[in-house]
Amino acid sequence: MEMKSVAVLGAGAVGSYIIQGLANKPGITLGVVATGERAQRLGQGCKINNEIYHPQVWSPKEAHNVDILVVALKYGALAGALEDIKTIAGENTTVISLMNGVDSEDTIASVIGQEKVLYSLIKIASHKEQDEYVFDVESTIGIILGELQAPFASDRVKAIEELFAETNIHYRVTEHIREEIWSKFRLNVTNNLPQAILGAGVGCYRDSQHMKFISKALRRELEAIAAAKGIDISLAEKAITKGCPVPPAARYSTLQDLDAGRHTEIDMFSGALIKMGQELGIPTPFNEYTYHMIKALEEKNDGLFDYTSQNQQITCAK
Repeated sequence: MEMKSVAVLGAGAVGSYIIQGLANKPGITLGVVATGERAQRLGQGCKINNEIYHPQVWSPKEAHNVDILVVALKYGALAGALEDIKTIAGENTTVISLMNGVDSEDTIASVIGQEKVLYSLIKIASHKEQDEYVFDVESTIGIILGELQAPFASDRVKAIEELFAETNIHYRVTEHIREEIWSKFRLNVTNNLPQAILGAGVGCYRDSQHMKFISKALRRELEAIAAAKGIDISLAEKAITKGCPVPPAARYSTLQDLDAGRHTEIDMFSGALIKMGQELGIPTPFNEYTYHMIKALEEKNDGLFDYTSQNQQITCAK
């Protein structure tokens, strides 16, 4: 098996890591999947770390039966992209999802079949500056992937290893991919979300006992749900040799979204945990509070609490 054609669905921060890593790989055909105005914009190039890259731009039909489809969408865009993924995924296509959360693979598998999906995750600290995506290639941990069950060194795993070889894409194969996905999920819930409410850099977890308390409370709820599902996150901890270094001022994706006035991926984080907790009978009060606070911050960005108008109806506290 060989991976010679690669399609990227979602050319944001995560998709940019793939694009810059494979753009100069000999013998590879690389494209981004887009239509309409987005296709026209991507046709002008993707600016990544102060360099312009020009992958091909394909419609879903033009990308049909590529060797590998990398799904790098925001969570809210996945449902609307399922038909496109179904169109792209041919008989020989392997799909890897580098989306946050713990359910994108299952969602994709529901429309194309479990056998086409290879579970994976990415760890990258990136941000957008005007019209470009910026990240430190050398310090990026990169992609972690693996089969759910033996044989772990499958033909498609070997083919992806060969694809990433001699590029600057960092990668690692694991025998505990589901546990590692949950480990990253825990990191996002406990470090991404409280910071977004406070509106401060990640140094807040080091400097504030109150932020540590909230982070640990979110962690306890998540670990209780994982344990009830039979997911032993400690298996992932044994494989993790280093974290991704970031400065105290770093702002993770949820806060970046709020800073930019965008809606966040809170439904994929605390929203998903609340639903799982309800199904399992496990209380999730800290995640419920976090969910509703971030939803309210989204409403604030949307202008819901703009009370500067002269014609506002009088209200009173009760």
